[in-house]
Amino acid sequence: MGILQNIEKKLESTFSPDFLRVTDESEKHRGHANWIEGKSTHFKVEISAKELLDMSRVAQHRAITSVLREEFEQGLHALAIKVVDTPPR
Repeated sequence: MGILQNIEKKLESTFSPDFLRVTDESEKHRGHANWIEGKSTHFKVEISAKELLDMSRVAQHRAITSVLREEFEQGLHALAIKVVDTPPR
């Protein structure tokens, strides 16, 4: 299973979101620090989950990144996080 699928699986099982979109944005960072040819290192997470909506933005980010600690230890370099109250159409 790839890192994108691991991220999806962990966020799904932890937060039971109404909406979840995980996007690999690694190619947008070609040539930047910590970009590695052929490796997924930069992701964007868009998520709507009741548990997260009751938290401050800092707490939301801490909750999500703590769930993904193993992925960060294995090469995930950057994670853009957007918590939405209603899923996009």
